[in-house]
Amino acid sequence: MNAMLRLVAWLVAVALVALPVVAVLRGWIGAEQWPLRTLRAQGEFDYVDAAQVRATLLPYAKRGFFAVDLQAAQAAVAALPWVEQAEVRKRWPDVLEVRISEHRPYAHWGADRLLSQRGRLFAARGAKVPDGLPKLGGPETRVREVVELYQQSRELFSPVGMTVEGVELDPRGSWSVRLRDRARGAAPTRVVVGRSEARARIGRFVRLLPQLLINPQRRIDLADLRYTNGFALTWVKTDAQAQAPGAAVPPTAPAPVARAQVPASSHSARPSQARSPTPTPGLS
Repeated sequence: MNAMLRLVAWLVAVALVALPVVAVLRGWIGAEQWPLRTLRAQGEFDYVDAAQVRATLLPYAKRGFFAVDLQAAQAAVAALPWVEQAEVRKRWPDVLEVRISEHRPYAHWGADRLLSQRGRLFAARGAKVPDGLPKLGGPETRVREVVELYQQSRELFSPVGMTVEGVELDPRGSWSVRLRDRARGAAPTRVVVGRSEARARIGRFVRLLPQLLINPQRRIDLADLRYTNGFALTWVKTDAQAQAPGAAVPPTAPAPVARAQVPASSHSARPSQARSPTPTPGLS
């Protein structure tokens, strides 16, 4: 009996010591005695909304210094738009500190997302996106491949005065590139590359591009590279020629498609007879 009484007394004593500690840690008591009075944010905020960060952390800070759930607070901040990484700490006696790294946009991705410089996709909600970002797209599992072809295309087209505005990989695995002539400032050119040998096909096209751009009175609207030994081009009149006296074709009206043959043993082009823009079976 005495042993039982001693056990009960010991349990009561432990409870009297432990319960206040648990109550403080849980925020049941002590929020007024040890409040968090200061929120300190670190990082360069170009896109993150500082007021939104403050509003997100406020419910956690109200529980007091000892009761704040740092892990939950950190997860809440990390879920905010443009936040790439967040770290939340507390500093004695009354400081809640948050360190934030922002996403640095590298390109548009699809219709409503951005790709960061670290290769992460994120939603671009509620912030102004920098001008001049390329437009990329494709399956999420192939982000690295899309970026690689974009970078390779930039290197290939830059010497001939063309800017690569975008690269896309469609669900069928077919590549396409969007170009713009820097010197002429004309409307963009769409280049359909196909599913295989994308870099090699682009390389053959680039080698012939200076010859194709000699005539300033027309520009390439569409280039289809999905041919074994050549490519098909759709030309349109430039604004300069369309405004000239006697111009019969509006600037947006496409001319017939001309197919340029690129022999495997040579880089010269031999234009064939003009064709209508009818899809060719077996293109890849």
